Formats: sequence, C-alpha cells, structure tokens
Amino acid sequence: MIAADYDSLVADAMAAPAEGWDFSWLAGRAQGSDPSWSYRDLARAQITLANRLLDVDTGGGEMLSSLGPLPQCTWATEGWPPNIPVARRRLEPLGVTVVRAETRALPVPDESVDLVLNRHGRLDPAEVRRVLRPGGVLFTQQVGSEDCADLNEILEAPPAYAHGTWTAQVAGDELAAAGLHLADAREEHPTLTFYDIGAVVYHLRLVSWQIADFGAARYDAPLRRLHQRICEHGHIDVHSHRFLITARRPE
Repeated sequence: MIAADYDSLVADAMAAPAEGWDFSWLAGRAQGSDPSWSYRDLARAQITLANRLLDVDTGGGEMLSSLGPLPQCTWATEGWPPNIPVARRRLEPLGVTVVRAETRALPVPDESVDLVLNRHGRLDPAEVRRVLRPGGVLFTQQVGSEDCADLNEILEAPPAYAHGTWTAQVAGDELAAAGLHLADAREEHPTLTFYDIGAVVYHLRLVSWQIADFGAARYDAPLRRLHQRICEHGHIDVHSHRFLITARRPE
C-alpha cells in the first residue's frame, strides 16, 4: 500500500534503491513518456543485419540485454561509475564486453562496427562516423531539450537545457555535417503522468540532470505544493521529448 502523506511518500522515494536505469519502482505510480514507435522492436530489426555492435551509454544494460540474440562481437560503453558493475553483471554473461567511457570518445577502433545503438546517451557525430564501417548504421533515440521542462517550471527550478538546443533537426544537422546520411527522423512529445509526489522525487533522483541541484529539502516548498495539487486532481501530467534518428555512413 502506498503511503498517503507527503513526508512518508518522499522518505520512501529517497530511500528506494536507484541503480542502472531500472524504473520498476515507479510501476503503478507513473506512466507514459514512451513515443508511438518501439525503440526495442526497431533496434532488434537493426541488430539482425549487424555482425559487430556497439551500444553507447548502456546504463545498467537493461535495454541491451532485452534485444538478444546479440552479435558475437558486441561492446557496450558506460560513463557513470555506479552503472558499470550493474552493466557487467547483466551483460557479460551474454558475451558483451562492457567498457568504461568517461569522455565522448568511443573506446573502439576506427571502422570497427556495423551498428551503433544509442538510447538516451551522449551523441558525438564525428565519433560515430569514425567507428562505423562504410555502410554502417547509427540508430539512436534521444531525449530532447524540452523533456519534462514543465516539471522544472512547476518546481521553480532552472531548465535542464536551453529551449530548442537538442531536437531532431539540430541532431540531424550535426550528423549530416559529420558526413552521415539521414535515413529516418521522428519526433514526439508524449505525456508523462505521475500519481504521487514520491514518484516525482524518485524520477528526479534517477534522472539527475533534470534538476541538477535537486534535493527533497532544497525543494521542500514547491514539492509540497505539487503534492497538494496531485492530491486534488489525482495526478500531474508533464511532457517528455523524444526523437529517433537512423543515419548511415556512406559506402
């Protein structure tokens, strides 16, 4: 049973385990944010055509591990230290080599992979072109700069990103400038619904860049106002921002 009072909800959310990209704690407490396309299904289709795969910013390997069977030569990079042991426990039994990557440079040789997967990770077009073999494909879903911007506004927090700085158009232009040919680009702003203030707090713990200085004590007053709003209406809706790009290195 979910506690009803503000202090209990927030305390539970702050104490809940938060590692990798496991949002299962939010089951029944938040829903949405998924666009109309299925990244998982589309990525699986791309994998069937690849012999050498690189997954960029794999988190705890949650998504990559669900895409199997994977090519025999599969690498995954991750830059956030707490995620690396989680990813290794999950992916190494599947034959995946997990490599720590602390910069935007991709730790694989030139022209070494057929497919670069990137779900919500850092995207460096020049690095992607460098590691792709001629004819190789980048398949990426990105979180746009307007993601949950209304949540920042509600909590009186600075925006995570300047408006319009990371969109399908911006990313597509950068990829084209690096010499990649765009094959597909899609962009949507799905609704994300929170049903209690604990779900909001937990989400902000995992998505730590949304409000860089977030803390329950620091944002106590606006969080309590939001809690009251959720109690009155049963939920709060914000808008995520997702875009999907498929790009190919010329032969």
